[in-house]
Amino acid sequence: MSSAADTGKRTAELAEMDLFASVPEKNYLDLQDADGSYNAKKVAEFLHLNRREVARAVSVPLTSVRFDKPMTPELNRRMTEIGVICEQVAGYFKGDAQRTSLWFSLPNTLLGSISPIEMIKLGRYKKLYHFVQNALAGNNP
Repeated sequence: MSSAADTGKRTAELAEMDLFASVPEKNYLDLQDADGSYNAKKVAEFLHLNRREVARAVSVPLTSVRFDKPMTPELNRRMTEIGVICEQVAGYFKGDAQRTSLWFSLPNTLLGSISPIEMIKLGRYKKLYHFVQNALAGNNP
């Protein structure tokens, strides 16, 4: 039988794990620049997204989709969020870019039989993020 102290310690450990679960452990897919920021162009290339698909995915006008330094803060923030999802999935596959790419491209019954990349293209990347977080934490949908 576990004591209340053991239970409290375990709860604290789980809370600490959850607190940092949103940050990928490594730059498995080389989606980050030297300063640690996510490179939106690399994220789009990894997912094989064209400018029109990026615009739709992150709900910005097509004219706002550019991957150089004058990128809008909104586009940068959203592409960073998508990059984090990619890195978290890559972490699960121990950095295997091919398996990660395959996971994004195959329909998933737990996502309504659509692929994760389709979820991103439809602008549902936040739902995908929560799905990935729960899956990595061992929670079933």
